Amino acid sequence: QVQLVESGGGLVQAGGSLRLSCAASGSIFSINAMGWYRQAPGKQRELVATITSGGSTNYADSVKGRFTISRDNAKNTVYLQMNSLKPEDTAVYYCNADIQKYGVGFPIRYWGQGTQVTVSS
Repeated sequence: QVQLVESGGGLVQAGGSLRLSCAASGSIFSINAMGWYRQAPGKQRELVATITSGGSTNYADSVKGRFTISRDNAKNTVYLQMNSLKPEDTAVYYCNADIQKYGVGFPIRYWGQGTQVTVSS
């Protein structure tokens, strides 16, 4: 079985910073792209940032220049450093990863359980 476990959410004042982590574990052969999405109350889940296995990154326009995605391939972990946080960043943040398990010939997308980020004004 494969699991993604997130940590690092919480309550922060506007202008503050948080760092989210998401660790993958289980019968993992390889991990391709990893990413972060978020869902605010009453809104659809939206892309925040993605990173390929080679380190290429992509960001939503709303977080460019404030958020940084990174990964540690040796630890099967993806991070999201969030700076200059705004109240509109308040949401549940979900990580995902395209993981190929041992004995399976193709990757499958897995999701974490979500972590709440609340930014107060």
